[in-house]
Amino acid sequence: MRFGMFDSGVGGFTVLKKVIELCPNNSFIYLADTARLPYGVKTANEIIKIAEEISSWFSYQNIDAFLVACNTTNAIALDVIKKKLDVPVFDLIGSAASTIHESRVGVLATPSTVKTKAYTNAILEFKPKTFVIEQPCPEFVPMIEMDNINSDDITRVATRYLKPLLNENIHSLILGCSHYPLITPLLTEMLPSNVKLIDPAEALSFKLKLFVDAKESNYSNRKDIVDLKFYVTSNLKNFPNKAKHWLNVFPEVNLISLQNMG
Repeated sequence: MRFGMFDSGVGGFTVLKKVIELCPNNSFIYLADTARLPYGVKTANEIIKIAEEISSWFSYQNIDAFLVACNTTNAIALDVIKKKLDVPVFDLIGSAASTIHESRVGVLATPSTVKTKAYTNAILEFKPKTFVIEQPCPEFVPMIEMDNINSDDITRVATRYLKPLLNENIHSLILGCSHYPLITPLLTEMLPSNVKLIDPAEALSFKLKLFVDAKESNYSNRKDIVDLKFYVTSNLKNFPNKAKHWLNVFPEVNLISLQNMG
């Protein structure tokens, strides 16, 4: 089967890795909208426009399903993507919310995602009495994209972001941006041992596996191979190195232009 997915940069790699682990033997098209990185500080109107353009591009890629690997777009424009694409759409926020068991939940996310309260609303749909606190983290994505994840600077930033959540005695912490699992070792070191870290990509991957298993009988000639195609909207030369660093693959990367890209 052939799946499409996108993010503003390398964050979606965390989703891609989880999906490949559970759903190997499939083809994946990964679009990184690097020209407009980061998404997390953009307005709702900007994100909606981006979602329309990306959905339009994927509508020509002959995919069987679409994975929203960007939490910000998930929070603001999931309905736009579902309307534009005539295939099943798997999202991070709804997938993660359906698995929450803890009564006090913290969320680290981009400012744009936090503004929508998407995680709070989704969790309360499944577990109405849950206490949810969301923390905007504007500095994380730029630092992660620059591979600045082992510095004193990011430790100081993380300490500042975690403090209000820990003050509320959270029992679990959702990594509400696909970039954030890339700093899991740092966050694990800083969190009390009783706080559970939740990566929404795990729940999304499980939902996709159920979908693949249900369709598997139609794909009897499957080979034990993962086919990856990468596309970027800028930064063509550096992206293969990032893929090598985070995914341990050195793929061919193609440069594309999205209509009305600004």
